[in-house]
Amino acid sequence: MKKEECLICKAPLEYLTEDAWMECALCGKKERSKTRCVRGHYVCSSCHMSGMDAIAGMCLRETEKNPVRILEKMMSMPFCHMHGPEHHVLAGAALLTAYRSCGGELDLARGLSEMLSRGRSVPGGACGFWGACGAGISAGMYVSIVTHATPLAREEWGLSNQMTSRALAAIGEVGGPRCCKRNSYLAVAEAVRFTEEKLGVSMELAPIVCSRSGMNSQCIGGRCPFFRGK
Repeated sequence: MKKEECLICKAPLEYLTEDAWMECALCGKKERSKTRCVRGHYVCSSCHMSGMDAIAGMCLRETEKNPVRILEKMMSMPFCHMHGPEHHVLAGAALLTAYRSCGGELDLARGLSEMLSRGRSVPGGACGFWGACGAGISAGMYVSIVTHATPLAREEWGLSNQMTSRALAAIGEVGGPRCCKRNSYLAVAEAVRFTEEKLGVSMELAPIVCSRSGMNSQCIGGRCPFFRGK
């Protein structure tokens, strides 16, 4: 399997300690960022996530009750890379879809639209620069959407923050460096348990085995709970 780094030249990525002006190698947009490849290529989040709107149609047709299987289908679509901000949408979208399939009350079309909007606002690298992985935040967004939480809500506000906290705790316990696949699995698995405990909706969950370690130059191997052969 080909290890994936820079989308332009496949060179390793580097992360700067301070923002610098970057020009997207695909669309020419100029913006400040901390991420580029060692040869200087930068790809903006919009270009990195190009094609992701296709998940809405897929999810609306889905009847699968295991959100990890739904997540796997989306991660196998052409727009999804080994790492990237698309995972900040995919984790929550998989959970919304399985929640509906398992009897949860939800207008899925509206929920997916909201997830796409919210998830896109979490930038790549949030795991390291914010101390909050976007996949974990996406799980919190999922609970916020299904409970109709707002900043003025009481119980719903609390549940959304509890979900994010539990997902981030599971992600942080494994440690870095980042892996968007591993963190998405951890966030979704934690959300399945949380959903049954707090919302009374039971989703399916089977053992998870990663099939993409060969694409990740920073794979942590046996430290990962999903490493093949562990």
